Amino acid sequence: MAESAITPVASANPPPSVSAHLSGRQKAAILMLAVGRDRSAKLLKLLHEDEIRDISITMAGLGLVRADIVEAVCHEFTRNFESSDGLVGTYETTEEMLRKALPEEQVEKIMDEIRGPAGRTMWDKLGNVQETVLANYLRNEYPQTAAVILSRLQPAHAARIFALLPEDYATDVMMRVLHMETVQREVLDSVEATLRSEFISSLGRSSKRNSYELLAEVFNNFDRKTETRLMASMDKRNHEDMEKVKALMFTFEDIKRLPHVSLMRIVNEVNREKLPLALKGASETVRKMFLQCMSKRAGNILLEEIEALGPVRVKDADAAQTEIVATIKNMANAGEIDLAENGGNDEIIP
Repeated sequence: MAESAITPVASANPPPSVSAHLSGRQKAAILMLAVGRDRSAKLLKLLHEDEIRDISITMAGLGLVRADIVEAVCHEFTRNFESSDGLVGTYETTEEMLRKALPEEQVEKIMDEIRGPAGRTMWDKLGNVQETVLANYLRNEYPQTAAVILSRLQPAHAARIFALLPEDYATDVMMRVLHMETVQREVLDSVEATLRSEFISSLGRSSKRNSYELLAEVFNNFDRKTETRLMASMDKRNHEDMEKVKALMFTFEDIKRLPHVSLMRIVNEVNREKLPLALKGASETVRKMFLQCMSKRAGNILLEEIEALGPVRVKDADAAQTEIVATIKNMANAGEIDLAENGGNDEIIP
């Protein structure tokens, strides 16, 4: 869930459940804005720098927060807070609040990490570095250092970098990602300093992600050849670990596991221009499941579009499927569908 995706719920006297969908960071950021800049400045002085950074990033992305949401959050702190208007969290209000509480140098550092070029975070900045540049850099690093860096990149970006690394080295890094303990602050600081000088960027987030989920997403973004090659190598190194990763992967063919109602929602959201190309490389079962979610006329048009494509490159079909899988995962993250549901295996294909 993105930090700015706050869904307001209209209510004259909102119950605590109104704010139940908010994260702790979002609630803290809303409360900071609600109590005012002077009081928030005093609170910020009592927080650790990592906590200030997390709240600041969240605050800067809040946008408009409805008054009933503000009220519900304040109720959780045993206070009544009423307002006819909402609150607006922006870069400007965040920076002004930080300047009341922190030294200039520290404020500049935090705001630089929040804002970045075009409002991107520091990890997004690192994500803009070309895969070949990062891959060449990582080849000369210890596998553990590479694991720290790659575990913090977007899975699609990390997948492209892994594909460029030597097989044994890539496998070693993957194993270290899976079994990585919490990275010590001084180690992360050292990596940050190096990356600042090498890529004019820095590491912005320190949240720990599930390592098996991370590698599952990385494998989801590989092309078929790279996926098969590295999956076999990983399986030889540690079969149990590879099986755990496989269990968390969601590929285009896994669509057949989803119930009809979820697939109906997916059909309405996916890029219809990419669908014919994606289905060109799909199994007959998956293709039929998509057709079952359409009217007869729409299904016939889709079949004609698939037929009109003629021979296509595997990597083009893979790219189309990857885009659709990304849409499906976004829907799952937003709570619109549940990828854990297993209704597809019980469907009958006529």
